[in-house]
Amino acid sequence: MAPSTRNSNSRTLAEIPTQTLRSLLEPVTIPSTSPRSTFINWGLSYSCKPLVVFEPETEEQCEYILELARREGQTVRAAGVGHSPSDLACTSGYMLRTEKLDKIIEVNTEKNYAIVQGGITLNAIHAGLATHNLALINVGSISDQTLAGIVTTATHGTGMNFKIISTHVLSLVLLLADGTRVSCSRQERPDLFTASLCGLGSTGLMLQIKIEVGPAFRLKEIQESIPFDEVVDHLDPIANASQHVRMWWFPQVDVIRVSSSDRTQEPMKPAASWLWHSLLGYHLIQFLFYLGRFFPSVNPNISRLSAWLDRNKTITIDESWRVFNLDCKYPQFTTEWAIPYRNTVACLRELRSWLQKEHSDPHGLRPHFPIEIRFTDADDIWLSPSYGERTCWIGIIQYKPYGLNVPYKLLFQRFEEILARHEGRPHWAKAHRLRPDDLRELYPKFDDFIRVLQEVDPEGMFRNEYVQRHLFGKEGPQYGERVFKRLQ
Repeated sequence: MAPSTRNSNSRTLAEIPTQTLRSLLEPVTIPSTSPRSTFINWGLSYSCKPLVVFEPETEEQCEYILELARREGQTVRAAGVGHSPSDLACTSGYMLRTEKLDKIIEVNTEKNYAIVQGGITLNAIHAGLATHNLALINVGSISDQTLAGIVTTATHGTGMNFKIISTHVLSLVLLLADGTRVSCSRQERPDLFTASLCGLGSTGLMLQIKIEVGPAFRLKEIQESIPFDEVVDHLDPIANASQHVRMWWFPQVDVIRVSSSDRTQEPMKPAASWLWHSLLGYHLIQFLFYLGRFFPSVNPNISRLSAWLDRNKTITIDESWRVFNLDCKYPQFTTEWAIPYRNTVACLRELRSWLQKEHSDPHGLRPHFPIEIRFTDADDIWLSPSYGERTCWIGIIQYKPYGLNVPYKLLFQRFEEILARHEGRPHWAKAHRLRPDDLRELYPKFDDFIRVLQEVDPEGMFRNEYVQRHLFGKEGPQYGERVFKRLQ
């Protein structure tokens, strides 16, 4: 990658008249009359109307956008496919959509790395690496997101000896707020590098990412349903029995579906196409969730039906990313928190007691299913929820059948209160209520992170309302839900 340097075009850019700059950006400016001028996230839970939406196709156009923003005193927010179930990507300033910054620049089969543009999706990376018989080392449950979005939010897969995906990044090329194009890594500008690996898009525009990859591999996944007490009583041996273990808890029937995956050279055996994975199952479950909006007593029965459909032991052998990935099915509200692994058993038991009380109350909350449980190893990324400790991630969802609203706020509030009691840290891509004082207690390097932001972006060009609210504590009419419509 290029060494850290002041952009060679910086003087030329400064000499371009503002009107000329706007005309240069006109081909990549989304008209205000276009539906794409309004941003709506994948979960249909947040939307915003940015001042202007740009969709650059080149890194040079990104430089023009930042130059125009500096002159007009506007903020710039990079947004990919909008998968974050929060207002993380929302802005009242300029929005820079990165979907067309999606090139694979280099693949090195000898040193096992790839250099890609930040706007590329994991799906595109899988396809590109496969032609070289390579693959990403670990993947989360979804591959629709951009790599920059995954890196900057500490998105994770699962595996007791596998760290969050950001830890596989070897170096970055960033476009800073002042127009400087810099490279950073653990050896070069290490503070900027570490801050950017979970930087919420606030350190700079992530142009290029050099990421460690490995030989393509298959996974053999065994799924089986096990009673809650049996899993929790033997959590250590179960969670450590395979390379990648994840769980789906159906609290309505007190059963946990355990998925255990290991690398294998056995012949392919893709997942069977039975009712739950079929078109019929998809529409049936969504219709039942729709009925649950009017008749809450239906919701526990949907979980019981799904647990029954998932009752048998299954074995799948497929390409790694196909096993890692899941079908998210429907738009949804969701929240996920990370707790120290040492607190997992106590936390799960407290969650179970709470949910049993809700289910025994005729007017209690009726959560959807399942509750997902995953694991990651400790890392040293400043704002990573796995910073310093092996971690258990616990997430819940409330589906939005046909995109329609369902109750979720009180459910999530009580869930988060329990997770917080067990030293929980929220997933950065998801909505939460923590502010700087709360985060400072949870993250020993929080002030180091803020120091880096002040150094590389003193005027706050990359600080949208989410960043201002959570990292700098700025509240008021211009911040949070008063600006962004929460679609509920």
